[in-house]
Amino acid sequence: MKVVILAGGLGTRISEETQTKPKPMVQIGDKPILWHIMKIYSYFGYNEFIICLGYKGEAVKEYFANYVRNHSNVTFEYPSGNSQFHNIQVEPWKVTLIDTGSKTMTGGRIKRIQPYVGDEPFMLTYGDGLCDVSLKDLEAYHKSHGRLATVTAVQPAGRFGALSIEEDGTVNRFNEKIKGDGKWVNGGFFVLQPEVFDYLTDDTTVFEQEPLVNLAAGGQLRAYRHDGFWYAMDTLRDKSHLQSLWSSGQAPWKVW
Repeated sequence: MKVVILAGGLGTRISEETQTKPKPMVQIGDKPILWHIMKIYSYFGYNEFIICLGYKGEAVKEYFANYVRNHSNVTFEYPSGNSQFHNIQVEPWKVTLIDTGSKTMTGGRIKRIQPYVGDEPFMLTYGDGLCDVSLKDLEAYHKSHGRLATVTAVQPAGRFGALSIEEDGTVNRFNEKIKGDGKWVNGGFFVLQPEVFDYLTDDTTVFEQEPLVNLAAGGQLRAYRHDGFWYAMDTLRDKSHLQSLWSSGQAPWKVW
C-alpha cells in the first residue's frame, strides 16, 4: 500500500524554522521530521511514498537526491567524475516527489497525485505529526468495516478538530478545530479507498472541510481510536518538546 505525505504547507506558526525550508524538513535530532514519519511507516512494511510538495519543495528534492550519498562512504575519481559508494546503509524506500503547487490546499494536493496512486487503497498523513499507532492494525481495521475512509482519532490536550464517534467507530460528524479538552480529534494517519478522490474537486479543496464532512455525513468515515502517543509539530515550542524526547532516548514514536 502506498503512503501519501502532505508536505507542501507554509508552516507559518513555526516561521523561525520555515523561512529557509518547508516544515517537514525541520529537524528532530539530526533528521527531518519527514524522515521520522517515513521510518514509522517503514517499520510496519510500508516503503513506497508519494510526497506532495509545495512551499520550498526543492529542499525535499535535494534531500532525497543526496540521500544515498549522505548515508554512505564515497570515493570520487577526478577528473573522470566517476564516483563509487561503499557501505550503503539506506532504507528500501521508493520515493516519488510531486510538485502539487505552492498555494494548493490539502484536498487539492491529494487530488493532484491521483495518477500516482492509481485505483487502489492508500495511506495518507501530514508531514508534521508523529505517532506510535500500529499501522498494520489501522489497515486491518479499515479493511474490516468496508467504508471509504478511516481516520486515526487521538485525544490531545485540545487544540484541533473534534470527531463525533458512535460505539461501532462510525464518524457521524466532523468538526474542524473545536476547542475542548478530551475530544477525539483528527490525528492524520488515514487509510483511504480510491473513491475518496471523487470527493475532491480542485486546488481550492480543503480535505478537512467539505470532503471529510461529506464522508462523515454519508456514513463513509470510520475512526480508529488510538490512546497512545501522538504529537503535531505546529510551533517552535512543539519542536523543542519533540527534540527533548528524542534527545532523552524516550521518543515514543521511535518504534524502529
